[in-house]
Parts: sequence; C-alpha cells; structure tokens
Amino acid sequence: MSSEGSLNMIRHFGALIPSTNTTVEIEYNRLLPATLQVHVGRLGKGGSTPFSPSLDEDIDYQAKMLGAAKVEALCLTQTSASLFADDYDAGVKQRMTAGAGAPAVTSAEAIGQAVRALGARRIAIVTPYSLEVLERARRYYEGRHGLEVAALDGFGATDAYAIGALGADHATEAFARIDRPEIEAFVVPGGAFPTMKFIDGWERQFSKPVVTTNQAALWAMLSIMKATAPLPGLGRLLERMPAA
Repeated sequence: MSSEGSLNMIRHFGALIPSTNTTVEIEYNRLLPATLQVHVGRLGKGGSTPFSPSLDEDIDYQAKMLGAAKVEALCLTQTSASLFADDYDAGVKQRMTAGAGAPAVTSAEAIGQAVRALGARRIAIVTPYSLEVLERARRYYEGRHGLEVAALDGFGATDAYAIGALGADHATEAFARIDRPEIEAFVVPGGAFPTMKFIDGWERQFSKPVVTTNQAALWAMLSIMKATAPLPGLGRLLERMPAA
C-alpha cells in the first residue's frame, strides 16, 4: 500500500504495554492524526521490578486480540525487557507475530534502527531508569546495533507511575549536563516517560536528533506498514520518515 493512499484511510497498529504504563495510549491518541489508530493490549509482569519482562501468556493472548482488530503491525513497548536477555527480541517477536498474524517489532530494537536510519552512531542515553538498567542499555545498543554510547544519564526512577508523571525538564537538564559536540543523537528509552510533544523543542535547542521509545516504536510500525507520510512536530524521525 502506498504512502499516498495512507493519507486517506484509517490505518490500524497495535501496542503491547505493561499494565502500569499510562503514557503510550495518551501520546498516540492525542498527537497522531485520526487516520492512525492505535489498539492497545496490557500485560502483566513476570517479576517484581518495573523492568521485569511481561508474562509470555499475556503476550500470546493480547497479540491474538490485536490480530482480531486486524492491526497491520504491532510493537512491544517495553524497552527495558529487551535488555536482560540476548535472545529476547527474536523470541518475543515470534510470539507476537504468531498471535496477531502481523509483523512485530520491539521498542528497544526500534530505537537502534531509528538512530541508524538518521545516520547517527555516537549517542548519549538519557532515561528515567536506574544506573543498572542504563549500563544494560549501553551493552545492548553497542552490542546489538553497533552504536557507540558516549554518555549516560538517568533519573533513578523505580516506579512506573512516577515515571509517567515526570516533566520534560528532567530530560532537558540531563541533555545540558552531558551534551558535547561528538554526540550525534540523544536516545531516551522509557515508554512510560512522556516525550513525544517535547522532541521538536529539544532538537531545536540542542541541534541534534532525539529518539525516544514511543516515537521510534511508531516509526518502526509505520515503516512496516509503508505509511511513510511525514508527521511534523514530533521530531526529525517522524518528520523525515527515513527508510529503516
């Protein structure tokens, strides 16, 4: 389906999110045009921390339900889950595709692909996560996506509800602390952290791309759907829609 056709018809995509996430639905429903409709499945976690992977049985069931909604693509929007096992992305995508009958992506890999699509390699990671998770993110993006992590900064949050209430100033101040000329892009993992309406301003202020979880996940799904019409005001990634 051409990107021209996508301007005139409703396109359906799916997001699987932790049950504690209160941000993904809000960002997509409020900021996207009416022709792009998200359908969401909520997932329980298999552990006691905010970063524990979601339950396999929930992923299977909710992916199947999204398939009934005829989504064209779906994403597991739980970036931290991908950081704790080398084979997690491949396995969970297989489960999602089997359930939904549609191509699947994880938000963690979408971020890596998005940075490369923008022509960047040397990144700084700014996130609500703890130092432990930040270090895992460094290993993931250097080992799996060939990026160079030049700086890390985190807010040390451990509660998903608290992350959803964080203001944009947390990221703005972190960018200012760690910015230097060799950094080619800022990466902000964390689907519970509201970012999408602030990306354009951050990019103007710091003169470099900013890639965030919900933004990159959307770009990856739209790329799969070949719905490549630009989405202005949400950062270079969605305004330029570079090929994956």
